[in-house]
Amino acid sequence: MNSAVFLDRDGTINVEKDYLYLVSDFEFIPGAPEAIRLLNDADLLVVVVTNQSGVARGYYTEEDVEQLHRHITSELAIYGAHIDAWLYCPHHPSGRGSYSLPCNCRKPLPGMLHEAARRYDIDLEHSTMIGDKRADIEAGQSAGCNTILVRTGYGEEEVLHVGPETVICGNLLSAVKSLLKTT
Repeated sequence: MNSAVFLDRDGTINVEKDYLYLVSDFEFIPGAPEAIRLLNDADLLVVVVTNQSGVARGYYTEEDVEQLHRHITSELAIYGAHIDAWLYCPHHPSGRGSYSLPCNCRKPLPGMLHEAARRYDIDLEHSTMIGDKRADIEAGQSAGCNTILVRTGYGEEEVLHVGPETVICGNLLSAVKSLLKTT
């Protein structure tokens, strides 16, 4: 089985901007590409799991999400880094049409992590979830993963709401360096 590092997107990899979908608004958090490259070099699967309720709310489309992910992929390639899989949840309880249906993929539920584990033969107990929100941490814990909260994005506000089993780091690069020391 494979070990993986699950990454939240907004506020963890890129600067938090409400309902980001435009390529022109995308901006890496400093050190994020290097962090992802370090994970790649360590032969860990890198899987992005991101809530994208802007789809359900009608702010943008699934194609917009996929276009932004293609852009991030091309930007990461410049740094010699890559994402092995992109998973996103387009649902929200107050969404429109079929996007308002109950789902198990919206974090804090662990559905995206379980789906990735099924698809890519991932050992969740030997994997880690890194994110900037309590929902990321809860999804990781529910899936049986180790968890790291970063202080970027909403992380500074969330520090008081995570338990002692969650490691807290300044940003994705420091989180990855800490993780790689322990593996």
